[in-house]
Amino acid sequence: MKILMVCLGNICRSPLAEGIMQHLADKAGLDWQVDSAGTGDWHIGSAPDRRSVKAARDEGIDISKQVCRLFRTGDFDEFDLILVMDKSNLSNVLAMARNDEDRNKVKMLLNDKIVPDPYYDDAQFAPVFKLIEAGCKEIIKQYSH
Repeated sequence: MKILMVCLGNICRSPLAEGIMQHLADKAGLDWQVDSAGTGDWHIGSAPDRRSVKAARDEGIDISKQVCRLFRTGDFDEFDLILVMDKSNLSNVLAMARNDEDRNKVKMLLNDKIVPDPYYDDAQFAPVFKLIEAGCKEIIKQYSH
C-alpha cells in the first residue's frame, strides 16, 4: 500500500501525517510506504517546519529528514490512497484528477473534518499531531484487513 499525505505547503501537517502513518504502519507490521506533498510551491526542497519536527520528536518520531515537494499529476499513478488535510487541499488535488480512478483515490484524512493548519499558532502543533494520529489509526484499521 502506498499512501500520500497532502497539505498546503508540505511543511506542517503532511510531514507529520507522513511520519505518524509510517511509524504506525511499521509498528503494525504493514508493508506500507508513505510520502507527503503540498499543493503550494513556497517550500519545495525545505525541511519540515521546526515546530512539526519538535511535535513529532516529542512523540518519538523523527521527520527531520523529509524534504518538501509539490503534488503532481503522476502521484495519482504512484499512490493507492491520497489523504488530504482540508477542503482546500481536497479541491486542489481533485482539480488535477484526470478521471474517476484518480478521484476515487482522494479522501480527507478525518473524513468530513479538517486538520487545522497550525502554522500561525505554535500552541496548535501538539493538538494537530493528536488529530492526525487519530486519523492515521482509523486508516490503518480500515485498510489493514
